[in-house]
Amino acid sequence: MDLSIRVLNENDYADILVGWWADWKWKAPQKDFLPEDGVSGMIVYDGDTPVCAGFLYLSNSKVFWVDWIISNFHYTNRENRKTALLFLIDTLSNVAANNGAKYIYALIKQPSLIKKYEQLGFVKGDSYASEMIKIIN
Repeated sequence: MDLSIRVLNENDYADILVGWWADWKWKAPQKDFLPEDGVSGMIVYDGDTPVCAGFLYLSNSKVFWVDWIISNFHYTNRENRKTALLFLIDTLSNVAANNGAKYIYALIKQPSLIKKYEQLGFVKGDSYASEMIKIIN
């Protein structure tokens, strides 16, 4: 496995991500719903194969929101996908922390993704079973 990560570009939404959402039978969010019109996020590659991507919302507070995590349905190596997802979430969290975040928020429902967030130090919120938050010291 040869993982690398880069910032999303203008073409990734239409060329990669919309197809991934369709493959998972999810409706893609509108591009203008995503932070910075779909480019405030990162995508992980295994060699030349895109594996997963996610977004980072900035705010006017100490809260940053890591969300819209999506993966390549056709990338079938489950262990490598898990590693890539952890790498993605951890990198997005580090970008948030390096930009002044005190809290990193996520709103997710998928149990296996919740476990990955927990592995990285996020804890479930009290009021909503899928709410995840990480406090940066």
